[in-house]
Amino acid sequence: MADAVSLTFPDGSVRSYAAGTTGREVAESISKSLAKKAIAIALDGTVVDLADPVSEGRIEIVTREDDRALELIRHDAAHVMAEAVQELWPGTQVTIGPVIENGFYYDFAKNEPFTPDDLPKIEKRMKEIIQRNKAFTKQVWPRDKARQVFADKGEAFKVELVDAIPEGQDLKIYYQGDWFDLCRGPHMASTGQIGTAFKLMKVAGAYWRGDSNNPMLTRIYGTAWRTQEELDQYLNILAEAEKRDHRRLGREMDLFHFQEEGPGVVFWHGKGWRMFQTLVAYMRRRLAGTYQEVNAPQVLDKSLWETSGHWGWYRDNMFKVTVAGDETDDERVFALKPMNCPGHVQIFKHGLKSYRELPIRLAEFGNVHRYEPSGALHGLMRVRGFTQDDAHVFCTDEQLAEECLRINALILSVYEDFGFKEVVVKLSTRPEKRVGSDALWDRAESVMMEVLKTIEAQSGGRIKTGILPGEGAFYGPKFEYTLKDAIGREWQCGTTQVDFNLPERFGAFYIDSNSEKTQPVMIHRAICGSMERFLGILIENFAGHMPLWFAPVQVVVATITSEADAYGQEVAEMLREAGLTVETDFRNEKINYKVREHSVTKVPVILVCGRKEAEERSVNIRRLGSQAQTPMALDEALASLIEEATPPDVLRKRAARKAG
Repeated sequence: MADAVSLTFPDGSVRSYAAGTTGREVAESISKSLAKKAIAIALDGTVVDLADPVSEGRIEIVTREDDRALELIRHDAAHVMAEAVQELWPGTQVTIGPVIENGFYYDFAKNEPFTPDDLPKIEKRMKEIIQRNKAFTKQVWPRDKARQVFADKGEAFKVELVDAIPEGQDLKIYYQGDWFDLCRGPHMASTGQIGTAFKLMKVAGAYWRGDSNNPMLTRIYGTAWRTQEELDQYLNILAEAEKRDHRRLGREMDLFHFQEEGPGVVFWHGKGWRMFQTLVAYMRRRLAGTYQEVNAPQVLDKSLWETSGHWGWYRDNMFKVTVAGDETDDERVFALKPMNCPGHVQIFKHGLKSYRELPIRLAEFGNVHRYEPSGALHGLMRVRGFTQDDAHVFCTDEQLAEECLRINALILSVYEDFGFKEVVVKLSTRPEKRVGSDALWDRAESVMMEVLKTIEAQSGGRIKTGILPGEGAFYGPKFEYTLKDAIGREWQCGTTQVDFNLPERFGAFYIDSNSEKTQPVMIHRAICGSMERFLGILIENFAGHMPLWFAPVQVVVATITSEADAYGQEVAEMLREAGLTVETDFRNEKINYKVREHSVTKVPVILVCGRKEAEERSVNIRRLGSQAQTPMALDEALASLIEEATPPDVLRKRAARKAG
């Protein structure tokens, strides 16, 4: 066949087609039913229009069942939303409309901003446009034509976008019926393939190109899915997430607050700080015997950060202060530490180290500060001042794999103690901008790849693994640990990062078995990551219904009558002596009122005491979220609650001692 194109299909079969054959024609050559379901093709992994001519290489026919269909559905829905807006409000200018996580948005320039009341009208018109089932067709225009057409339409923002496209790059115009827009593509075959599983979510203000000096636009956010079932599931998760919002629960449970005078830093209340310290105490127990807990200075001269490389990479995100010189000292620039690693290298370097001492594991609950943009701040999840459960392991090259596996076991065990059993471990490999030789990167990635295989094998497939190409730190590859919460959301928390760079920069060494100076491998390790963020995740995961061992207030002893107050006080003291956090409620209020009030603050257990309970030395146990009352003898109730309030790591040690 003259000018034939050879295509390899997913099953390994190879077919030849005439040059110029489109993706649609390839699908039709396989089966009419496949051609009907096809929405795009992927050539060597890149998704392109179904109407595009094929080229030599691998081909896949993309249907709506394919995960890649979601991006196409959302992209096309954005275009349909823009058309709907301009039909309903002629003269409105469209700007940009990208796909984002779980949806899309479009920014509009309109004299009167949109309101939430406009969204149902737009949705209705979008469904009408989809029902028209107009084909998406692509044209390539010269720059001058594109500029003139959009200028004639009064689309000043589009003219600016045209001018910003580099010379020599194609200007693609996509039509859906008579409506068209400047777009890189790809798109599905027609508007009808979008379906109706979409919803417009909210309106917001947004400056053109994110610059406050530019005009304010109105942004409309939407979400789109392949099926109504997927959409409903997503909306349910959003509703559940709103109920679980840690900021709202933080107020209800009286845990913490934020205020303008301290943007991005937490004002911990008594109960919240108790939770924070419970987390720290738990982590300290998990590290005991294997890590040395250290503390590096909060403020360091910029020269240290220049040596580490952070000054060049992260200077704009560091809090800095210039101290004026005096007769004994010149002017100096200092920075609040954004991470603990340079300080830990200094501790390692203090005194000569032998290979016999390695691995040396240094841990710190280090308070760090990073200047996050104000728009990115989000409760405990994104702050400017936070605590890292940070550690750095200094080891030999031969010990690297074993240490990574040891860290992995610890991380997975910690997550399991908090109820997180679905964990994904991914290896992030070398980024384009990095330090260190390719040989060092080859070595580090090779070891970590083998460790990753071992992690999956040891878990029996329970732990899923994957690769994130190019997502490593600038100084080395890393493992990223992502856990799934009670409503299916994923949170990236722990990391294990291999670093050949920092020890070299700081001249760190140990004396090896040949009495030679040898550079150690440095492993950066975090489990919670930001402990503030991890607490936020826990609050949302448990919807404030914390396990008894972790609850800020574990038990409230409430009396029905004042005649039981003395007995109630005795019960409370017995629980306190056993180490539980207890409050009492002896107010002259009905017991149902007291129960409702303490349920709002998410107290796990309420012990109700009346005259009868005082006489019988018993209690009635009310559990958070349950209407039932369980009567129990006092001694039995105390023993049960003490056992339940014992942290899981302590219970595990007790069980091991008994078994041994």
